[in-house]
This record gives sequence, C-alpha cells and structure tokens, in this order.
Amino acid sequence: MKIGFIGLGNMAKAIIGGMLDQKIVCAEDIIGTAKTEETMAAVREAYGIGIRKSNIEVAKESDTLILAVKPQFFAEVIGQIRDAVSENTLIVSIAAGKSMEWIENAFGREIKLVRCMPNTPALVGAGCTGVCVNERVSAEETAYSIKLMESFGKASLVPERLMDAVGAVSGSSPAYVFMFIEAMADAAVAAGMPRKQAYEFAAQAVYGSAKLVLETGRHPAELKDMVCSPAGTTIQGVRVLEERGMRGAIIDALTTTVEQSKKL
Repeated sequence: MKIGFIGLGNMAKAIIGGMLDQKIVCAEDIIGTAKTEETMAAVREAYGIGIRKSNIEVAKESDTLILAVKPQFFAEVIGQIRDAVSENTLIVSIAAGKSMEWIENAFGREIKLVRCMPNTPALVGAGCTGVCVNERVSAEETAYSIKLMESFGKASLVPERLMDAVGAVSGSSPAYVFMFIEAMADAAVAAGMPRKQAYEFAAQAVYGSAKLVLETGRHPAELKDMVCSPAGTTIQGVRVLEERGMRGAIIDALTTTVEQSKKL
C-alpha cells in the first residue's frame, strides 16, 4: 500500500518520521513531491522515501494521499490531481480552515476524505491531532487514519464542527505556550539566571505540568491549588496574573483564532 505526500514541509516530515519510527510502513511504501528540488532531495536523504516529479504522479500511485500543502494552494493542487485520484484512494487533508464540504466540492465528485488538524509538537513525537471523516470512509479506514496520526502523538476522532476549536486549542496554542516560556525565562534572567538555563527550567516546568494533568487526570485548578501554599509565594503570582486578566486574554486569543480559521 502506497502512502503519498503532496507537500514535504515540516508537518509532512513529522508524519513520515512518526510512521517510520512506529514501523507502520516502510520507506519504500512512501512517495512524495514538493515545490523545490532542494526540499525533495533533503527529504529523500533524511527518510529514504520515493520522490516523484509531479503532483499527478503521486496522486496516481497513492492508495492513501496526504495533502500537506498550505490552505491557499489547495484549489490549485486539487485542480491538478482530481482526475488522477482513484475512487478508492483515501484522501487525507491537514489544511486549516478547509472544510470537508469545500474539499469535496473542489474535487467535484465523491471521495473518501479524512480531515486532520495536527500541531507542531508532532515534530518531536508529541503532537495532538483532531480527526474527522466523511460518510464514505469505512470504520476500518477511520481506525487506520487515527493510527497514522497516533504515530507522532495523540489523535482523537471529533465531529467536524469542532475542528476550528481543535485548531485553536492545539494547533495554534503552541505559539502562545512558547511566548509563555519565553516570558518566564526573561523573568528568570532578570533574577540572575543564565539565559540557556532559564529556557530549560521554564520549558521543563511547562512540560512537567502538562504531563501531570494528562497522567493524573486531576482538574488543573486542583493541581494549581496544590502549588499555592497559604501565605506563600505562588499565590501572590497567581493574584498578579488574575489582576492582569491572564484567563480572559487567553480565551480571547483562542476565540479570535477560531474566528479566523472559519474565514480561511
């Protein structure tokens, strides 16, 4: 079974790396193409996959076709490949803002379609991906699609109406977390800590906190209260964050992200 990639950017490389690490497929079973010779050569050298010269070649050969190009290029790419894709091909989109209805209309016929929303932590095998499918995708194909996405992190089946929320809470939010880490490190530097060490402490604190939520299943508020000793240091920091509207700012940021996703 051939898995094809149109687009070989960071997210495609994360998926390829995950599939190979988890031994879901062999490199010989993966083909791909990209806009530049440099990108194709680099991916072939890094992963040993097959490279094709055109989108049409990849579309014709693939049993599972992963569309890994930017949303603004979708119309152009689908226009090139829609007649080359078999009715049995499983098409996987990872584009933000492109609904299944939009993609189906672009193909102009019935297709088997999986829509996924991964995030950049997939690059280190810690991704979080929302998955939805249309009515032509079988239960077996759905399970297979989730297995592919789980090769580089967590993946969950969600109704399509939640995909914009998925994009906000997992797709865009790493940028906000990176800003948080940077700000905490700046404060540590101001307190005298070397910059490199400050980033390590701040990043590890975020990583450990997230792991504590996931592995204990305890409510984040409960875990927060565990850190806030009476008359201690942490509760004073919490007070400042509440005064500055941290929660409201985060909610507003993600709400704006959802609204922008719907406009794509």
